[in-house]
Amino acid sequence: MHYLVTSILLLASTYSSVGVSQQSRVEQTQQSPEFSQCIQRLSDRARAEGFREPLIEQTLGQVQEIKRVIALDKKQPEFTQSFSAYLYGRVNEQRIRRGRELYQQYQPLLKQLTAEYGIPGQYLIAFWGLETNYGGYLGKMPIIDSLATLACDARRSEFFSQELMLSLQLMDEYGYDLDKMKGSWAGAMGNTQFMPSTYVKYARDGDGNGKVDLWKSIPDALTSSANFLNGLGWQEQERWGREVILPSGFNYQLAGRQQTMTVAEWGAMGMVMANGQKLPAIEHINATLLVPAGHQGPAFLLYDNFEIIMKWNRSEFYALSVGHLADRIVGGYDLTQRPSAKAVVKVSEVEGLQQRLTDLGFDTNGVDGVMGPGTRAAVSRFQAEQGLIADGFPSEAVFSRLAELDAEQ
Repeated sequence: MHYLVTSILLLASTYSSVGVSQQSRVEQTQQSPEFSQCIQRLSDRARAEGFREPLIEQTLGQVQEIKRVIALDKKQPEFTQSFSAYLYGRVNEQRIRRGRELYQQYQPLLKQLTAEYGIPGQYLIAFWGLETNYGGYLGKMPIIDSLATLACDARRSEFFSQELMLSLQLMDEYGYDLDKMKGSWAGAMGNTQFMPSTYVKYARDGDGNGKVDLWKSIPDALTSSANFLNGLGWQEQERWGREVILPSGFNYQLAGRQQTMTVAEWGAMGMVMANGQKLPAIEHINATLLVPAGHQGPAFLLYDNFEIIMKWNRSEFYALSVGHLADRIVGGYDLTQRPSAKAVVKVSEVEGLQQRLTDLGFDTNGVDGVMGPGTRAAVSRFQAEQGLIADGFPSEAVFSRLAELDAEQ
């Protein structure tokens, strides 16, 4: 899905990967007067933008408000998922095996796309696997209804109104009917889960039939993904990153995507590849270090293409999973240092952690229950002050030390 909206749509990806129970149009609740007024405004906008009256009547004239979409958009998870659960829930043996099969099946097309767009085929298969389990779940929500419902919600009305207009453009240009326009509750569509804006800008005809169909045409989906990644700035001939082994006594305050050094500089610190070999002494390639499960879990050296993956989906766990799945598809091994299967942490506990750190003068950039870069940096600073390993991970030692400080007051 489009990089400008993935922070909005992370929940949609999560729910689609496990399968949200869908409501049929019959089960949808009667629309409110406010919704009806909003649809009238959207219909007027569609006319002003030149859409034909039959199309407007077919779509906005028959649209239904899906209040469940607003509930899902507002829903906050009770727990945060551990890196281990996230990674191995997605990069499992079944998905690796199927990815390898599809990588071989579509090899001629993938070679062509690599030559034209500079994107190695294993990444295209990996994105496909992460987004819809290779087409196993494309979403069943009516796109027009979902986008109209979100467009009539005050929080992000203009964004979703524009996506709605672009969905009408897709129907008008390609002759799609409402039965085809199904996807995630947030409006993402097809094998690659493109939002309408991404579909309009980056979708390409990969099978040469003069039409783009991201639902049924795998060549279209893979070609569109290659075009999208190329447009985002994918660096040809570079990796996404790699697992690395850190030297004893490593300063974990150097970790975090905001701190960059050359590959040669990281190697000079004693960092080696997962197989024990030295890092290449490359002076012109910058990299950052990420330890998503703390100092007892795996460490990853990340290159520019990791940031490109992050533009597709703003989740670091997602980006690491895409990279790791891509490696496994072409014969790579499991992680040398597997992350702990530690139980997940409640979002309320993360919010409490953020508030407590903020009160102590360690700014987390807000209290939202998300272990983002700002919170990890604050945790790292707190750990360093308290003589703990400053890996930015919310370990039991961090919570215990905060409890001790509370008891001392």
